[in-house]
Amino acid sequence: MLTIVLVVGAYLIGSVSFAVVVSRAMGLPDPHDYGSGNPGATNVLRTGNKLAALLTLAGDALKGVAALWLARWVSGDALDPAATASVALAAFVGHLYPMYFRFRGGKGVATAAGILFALDWRVGGASLALWLLLAAVSRYSSLAAVTTALIAPALAWYFLREGYVTGAVVVMALLLLVRHAGNIRKLSEGTESRIKLF
Repeated sequence: MLTIVLVVGAYLIGSVSFAVVVSRAMGLPDPHDYGSGNPGATNVLRTGNKLAALLTLAGDALKGVAALWLARWVSGDALDPAATASVALAAFVGHLYPMYFRFRGGKGVATAAGILFALDWRVGGASLALWLLLAAVSRYSSLAAVTTALIAPALAWYFLREGYVTGAVVVMALLLLVRHAGNIRKLSEGTESRIKLF
């Protein structure tokens, strides 16, 4: 019963779309209504407000951390691997399909990063380093995200050697790939937008 409560709680935490929350608080347009229509930091950056984009990025990442840390705290730090995997997935699905915003969520990169760090700092750190390297070299945020998603399950298994958690990372990676289908198509056509990382 406790696991069900924790999973529902994680989904509700994940459903908080910081792109929308920050935009409303700072008087910016709804991120669903411009650019890619994606409620994420990259789209918020299109307003020219770097602080709003940074707050969105931080909020979406930290809610992934918060969902797992809160579940561990409530369970007395006795969350078993299956429950850990379920909570992680629930928070991620909440971001992708948030009940507060008509199930129109983001692509999941920042939230996935937060979850990976909460699962194990080595998995999160290695994934972040890989994303930064790929983004800096290619200047394609989507390419860096997709490639990191493909490698993240291997990193999870290498550092954790735990089936349930690695399985959760696999599912997260597949969902992230689905959410990036349009970007993958644009990459193959050579029409994907580049980013200025620094």
